[in-house]
Parts: sequence; structure tokens; C-alpha cells
Amino acid sequence: MRDALGTPGDRNLLDVGAGDGTLAETWSVGGWDVTACEPEASMRAVSRRRHPAIEPVDGALPDLPFADGTFDVVVANFVLNHVASPRESAAELRRVSRGIVIATTWTLSPSWLWAEITGRAGLKPFAGARLPAAEDFERTPEGFARMLREAGLGHVAVAEHEWAWNARPEALWASVEGGVAGAGALYAGLDAGDRRRFRAAFDFVVEQRRRGGVLPLEHRAAIAVATDA
Repeated sequence: MRDALGTPGDRNLLDVGAGDGTLAETWSVGGWDVTACEPEASMRAVSRRRHPAIEPVDGALPDLPFADGTFDVVVANFVLNHVASPRESAAELRRVSRGIVIATTWTLSPSWLWAEITGRAGLKPFAGARLPAAEDFERTPEGFARMLREAGLGHVAVAEHEWAWNARPEALWASVEGGVAGAGALYAGLDAGDRRRFRAAFDFVVEQRRRGGVLPLEHRAAIAVATDA
């Protein structure tokens, strides 16, 4: 994203779905005039504690609390894959930008790992709420670009990036026990026996796939840069 935008100059930037403020702080250190926007109060509290120089604004897609064309750049990092209406939300990103919109989404997340684990444990995978067909989009670079164009964004260029996250197994298990994402939601609903089967399957898969002390997890993401040019 930084490479796509170049040097900040005197431009300002809105980070939508800023979470704990890590990315907003990175933009700020890079010289941008940053506004962070985050709807979850607990995340805003963490952001204030970790990055006191940036005061996060309470706001959520698809109704951001900003006037039309307030920002030179609007960034939504792994946000449009979490909203009820991706097209409406993308159009809102465009509304508050007078220049560039950058958005990212997963094209391959670590959900494959948890599917392998639940399959080995003989458990039904977690099935979260899916978007209606009219709201959903194909989770590929082409599908992401198509959805953004349908939302009214202008010229859209999408690149796909692939990397491996070398995850610590104990951190992954802590996320499961903490109820994080689909795997955590599944685990929270299991009885004691199924939890033991889940843990045994987790340990087996980790042992098969680990390299030293870490578990390499393949990731892919699409990064879209939309301009009016």
C-alpha cells in the first residue's frame, strides 16, 4: 500500500476499521496526516493506550461520519470482507475520498488449516453467516476488482500478494481458546469430549506441518488501488 501511494507530501489519510491503531500509527510515522476510524469501543481504547498521538473516531461502514471528499486517501485494510454490504461500503469509501481508495481482502486465509483439523477430528466445520448472493463477491483479484467497479469506483488496479506467516502453535491455540474467528467460535460450542478430539487433531496437524518451532501458514491477499483517473 505504501508503495502504491508514494510519499505523503501534505496529503491526509483515513484508515477505516483501524482496529488497535497499528496501521494508522505506521502511516503517521511515515509522514501522513492520519485519521483513524473504528466502530468497536474496546479497540479504540487499545488504540489510545498504544498510540496516544492518534485519537480514533467512532464510525462504521457504510455510514462514515465525514463529509464528501474529506480525505486525499482512504484505506480499508481487510474490512470489506466483514461488512454486510461490500458494494455499499466501498461506495462510502469513495464518497469520503477526493483522490485514492485502497482496499484489501483475503483470497486465501488460514481457514484451510482449521478445515483440516476439524476434518481429522470428525467434527462439522464452523459455518459463519454468509452474505446473500446479491451482496457477495468472488474472492479473487478479478472478483474483488469487479465488485469495486460495481460500487462506482473508477479505475481499479488489483495485485495479489502471497506470503507465509510463521505462526507459533501456542499462539494459535490461545486464539482458539479465546474464541477468535471461526475456529474459536466452533471450539466454544463443543462439549468436553469434542474439545479433546479437536485438541488431539490440532496437535497432530501441527506436528505434521511444523518447521522447527513454527507453523508456516500460506496467505494470499488482493490489494486494490482505485482512482478516478
